[in-house]
This record gives sequence, C-alpha cells and structure tokens, in this order.
Amino acid sequence: MIRFQNVSLTRGIKPLLEQADATLNPGEKIGLIGANGAGKSSLFAMLRGDLHADQGEVSFPSGWQLAHVAQETPALDRPALEYVIDGDTNLRRLEAELARVEQLPEGQADGIRIAELHTALADADAYTVRSRAEQLLIGLGFSLEQMQQPVASFSGGWRMRLNLAQALMCPSDLLLLDEPTNHLDLDAIIWLEDWLKRYSGTLLIISHDRDFLDGVVNVILHIDERKLKRYAGNYSAFERQRAAHLALSQALFEKQSRQRAHLQSFIDRFKAKASKAKQAQSRVKALAKMEELAPLRAAAEFSFEFREPLSAPNPLLVMEDVDAGYRITTEDGELEASRTIVSGINFSLQSGQRIGLLGVNGAGKSTLIKTIAGELPPLEGKAHLGKGLVIGYFAQHQVEMLRHDESPLWHLSRIAPDVREQELRNFLGSFNFPGEMATATIAPFSGGEKARLALALIVWQRPNLLLLDEPTNHLDLETREALTTALAQFEGTLLLVSHDRHLLRATTDQFMIVTDGRLQPFDGDLDDYRDWLFKTKLNKADGTTTGKDGANSGADRSMSQAGPRENRQEKRRLEAEERQRLATLKKPIEARIKRLDEQMAKLHQRKQAVDERLAVPAIYDDAHKEELKALLLDQAYLARELEQLEAEWFEQQEALEGIAANST
Repeated sequence: MIRFQNVSLTRGIKPLLEQADATLNPGEKIGLIGANGAGKSSLFAMLRGDLHADQGEVSFPSGWQLAHVAQETPALDRPALEYVIDGDTNLRRLEAELARVEQLPEGQADGIRIAELHTALADADAYTVRSRAEQLLIGLGFSLEQMQQPVASFSGGWRMRLNLAQALMCPSDLLLLDEPTNHLDLDAIIWLEDWLKRYSGTLLIISHDRDFLDGVVNVILHIDERKLKRYAGNYSAFERQRAAHLALSQALFEKQSRQRAHLQSFIDRFKAKASKAKQAQSRVKALAKMEELAPLRAAAEFSFEFREPLSAPNPLLVMEDVDAGYRITTEDGELEASRTIVSGINFSLQSGQRIGLLGVNGAGKSTLIKTIAGELPPLEGKAHLGKGLVIGYFAQHQVEMLRHDESPLWHLSRIAPDVREQELRNFLGSFNFPGEMATATIAPFSGGEKARLALALIVWQRPNLLLLDEPTNHLDLETREALTTALAQFEGTLLLVSHDRHLLRATTDQFMIVTDGRLQPFDGDLDDYRDWLFKTKLNKADGTTTGKDGANSGADRSMSQAGPRENRQEKRRLEAEERQRLATLKKPIEARIKRLDEQMAKLHQRKQAVDERLAVPAIYDDAHKEELKALLLDQAYLARELEQLEAEWFEQQEALEGIAANST
C-alpha cells in the first residue's frame, strides 16, 4: 500500500502539506483533487522520487513498478510504434541482452542463457507486444500509417498522446496520470476510460474532467487546507460528502462562536466583581481550553454569465450544399489544390438551438466550426448569414493569438475603445482579473487564466451564436463548472465541440455527428455514442482482442446487426428529423416563455415592495403626499404590465401545447 505519514512539504515560501497522513490500498483507483497550486503535481513528484518531503515519509512497496507520463518528448527519428514499445523497459532490456548474447563469437555464446532469455521474453508477452502497442495507439486516435512515422513529425499534443501510450505500455503496479485527457478528443477519452477500468494495478489520477473521474475512480484524495483527506467513492460521491461535511463544520463553528461569545460576555461583566471573580476565572480557563474551530473558508465560487444578445435573427445561418475544407495556394496566392473534409453540408441554425457536435478525431468537427465562423471559406456551396448575426468563437488558437506582452485590460479595450476604463476593470474583475492583475502582462498567466480571458472577450461582445471548440482545455473544475452554468443559462444559440461529457450533457439538447465526411443528426445520447464508437471505430482497440471475454466480440456484434440495421437507422433518422423540426418550432416559444417568467418575477418583486410600502400607515400623512402619489402610479403601472405579460404567457403556452398536440 501507499502511505503518507506526517508529511510536510514547502515549495519556495508556500507550504503545501503540513503533517498530512493518508493510506491508499493496492488496486484502488484514486482521483487526486485540490485547488490549483494545492500541491497535486508535487505529490506525484514525491511518489516518483523527484521531490522529497521536508518532514515525514512517503512510501510504497520497493518491488512495485511505477509508470507515469513523461512531460517532454524528444524529437526522435524513431517510429511512433517503437517509441511506445519502449515503455516496456523490462522487455527492451531482455531484447538488448538477447541481442548481445547472440552476437558473441561462436564458442562464447551461452546456449542456456539464450534459452532463459527466450523464456523470459515469452513471459513478458514479447510476441504480442506489437499488436498490444497498436491497440493502444488506435485507441488514442493514431492510424496504422501514423504509427510508422517518426516521433519528431508529430505536434506537441500528439507527442503527449505518445507519452501516454508509452506509460500504458509499461506493465506497472502503480500508474500516475496527470491530466491525461487534456490533449484527447472525446473518442480517445472514452477509450482511455474503458482501458483504465480494466487496469489491475493502483491508479492515481489528476483530472478536471468530472465525468472521467466518475467513470474510473473509486477513491478521492483531496488536498485541502494542507491536509490529505480521503473519501470513498467517485467524484460525485465526494461532492455530496464534502457538501455535508462543510455544512456540519459551519454549524459547529457557529455553535462554538455563540458559546465563546457567551463566555466572553460573562468574563467582561463579572471579572472585576469580587463575588463573581472565581466563576469569571473558571470561564477564562474554559475559554482558553476551548479548541477553536476554523470558520468555513470555502472560497467564493467563481461564476459569470453571458449577457443577453442584442438581437436574435432566425435562422442565424443556412448552409446549402457546402463543402468544408482547405485551399492550398502557391507562394503567389494562386489556388494550387483543395482538400475537402466535410462535403454536402445542408444545415441551418435556428435561434435557441443547443447542439453538441460529435465525431472521432480527424472527422472534421473543427473544420466545420471554422467554416461556420467564417475563418475558412466554403470550397463549394453557399453560406447565408442572418442579419444581425454576432458570432462568439472560441478555439485553442484564440488563446494562442492573445498578446502575451499585453494585459487583460489592453485586450478588452481593443474591442471596446469607447468604454470607460473603470467599467472595463469591473467586467474583468467579474472574471477573476482584479486589481493589478487586470493591468499586468499575461505572459506568466496559466493556460486556464488565458482561456478565461479569451472567454471574457467573447462574453463582452454579446454574441447570439456561440461556436465553442474544446473550451475546457486547461480549465480547472471550478471554472469548468462556472462555464457549464453560464452556458446552461445562455439565451442564444450554441454549437459545442467538447470532450467534457458533463458540459455536453448540461448545456446541449441535441447532437449531430461528423462521420465519413458527412454531417448528419445523431439520434441518441452520449451513452449511445460510446456504444457506436466501440462498434465502429474502436473495435480494433477494444481490449477484447487480447483474449479476455472472447476475441473479436465487438466485430461479431457489428456483423450480426448488419441486416436490419439499415432499416433501423433510416427509421431513427426520420424520427430525429421530426424531433428536430418540432424542436425548431418550439425553441423560440420556449425561450420567450422563459423570458416572460423572468420579467414577471422581477415585476412581482417590485410590486411587492410597493404594496409593502403602501401598507405602512404613515405613508398616508400629508407629509408623504408626493411619495404616496408616486407609489400609487407605480402600483397601477406594475399591475398593468403584469396583466399584459401574463396574457402573452398564456398565448405562448397555448402555442406550445398546440405543437405538442400536433406531434402526437
């Protein structure tokens, strides 16, 4: 087991752990969580032996094989597949030893040693190593052709996938994964989650993806107030237990505060009175002995909201027979060739739609988003934009395009040059860029802080169409939750690509999929999408090929369903189109009803305040004649406004019920 005994650790002048204790059992899958800067990565470094505790001991069995994801990838000419196999260091050591022994001059070769090495290689599964490495790489999104390409040819994100595959390739007893989903698409995350569920060793994982944690871990280790606190269950179970603990802690603190105040009051009143001096002195001692509970210091949750769009054109966008892809030009700017990624797009975005865009890595999701955003012109066909369309587009290159030598205030003032500086500062403060942070250069900002700034710039522009391509990369759990809440309340139209399933579930109400070069409705939820992935795209990497639970079972399932499957797909497609048509009709009505509810709630609140003021007898005195007159006018105005809004609310409800009745 892993033991943390009386561990204290300070980095620079910041204490991270103080006399922390925890025990983790073999085979447990532990999610390590805590605020940014709490010490999660430092705890991993202590387990790797790269960092030593200032006090106490961190230990696990000496015979355990530890695997972790390397943060740097050298620009090697070595093929990706061989690089991944290098993760099995014991296998590579045996291969090197066998090659050395076999190259000895005749007469010096040790036949017994050669036989022993062949046996050891067989025990290390050397004869299936290539197929196992291929399964890992397929699951993480690599094609067979890419596996033969040199490591140096891949970008940074893909090199991190290679490092992850190398760590998974190592036959380990303890596996440390620090944000493994940051560079993965949804399909790779779903595959990795399935792989980790079957991992037999002890797993410690840092992640800001709550659905991923829920699917993998059975223990949460929380770094809180420089202590290690263990919770049984997944992340959702931790949240429930944590909320209950905080509520109890606050109640105990408030109770103790009342007791302390009572004791202090007695001491202050009677400490100078001779007849009460003895009792006062005993209460002084009681107060001194009382162990002071800490107040509830849960940091104020970060939150923000998208401002109401200024207009709502309908439809916002219509694409007719559009081919999306890339134009390749010569140095002179002449068209040399074009590459179509998604073809034959016939698609319209209606006001209020909330669409999650699915598809495996490389299918063309980002290409489609860029085409809708206008960053890529259509190769064929036409895209018609609604009058008054304001697009808020977020992708990772938006973060990269920020000026690192400038401040958040500079970035915001560029798009709002005529707005007072104090108003801009107030807005940035609502995104956790207060005071000097608003005027400091963003170069030292974390990836999450830069992403938060890019989101703030979008929110300021009051878009009616949000195009978000992996907006949660580098965001911590708190900021992800704030984004989820803000998007759920956003009154415009949303098209979202994300590997965060919690975000997709909470903010979208329909899915479309890019597959085989086409855009089409996806009739199902994220669980259906997972099943579809394993039946179509991930069956080669599905672990079933290792002999567990029957080889090629995924392929067999797909073959057995080939007959009636097309008819079912056509039926589901028609049903999905009908649902989309009804949703298109209902969306603007539902949005208007929601807006009416909000307006009526505000008016009711104002009217209640007026009624309460009018209930005060003194208001009818001559001295308050003018105020009374104004209140009576306000009361009449509010009553009339409420009557009109309620009448419209009933009309909208009848229209909504009419659509529902016609659909049945």
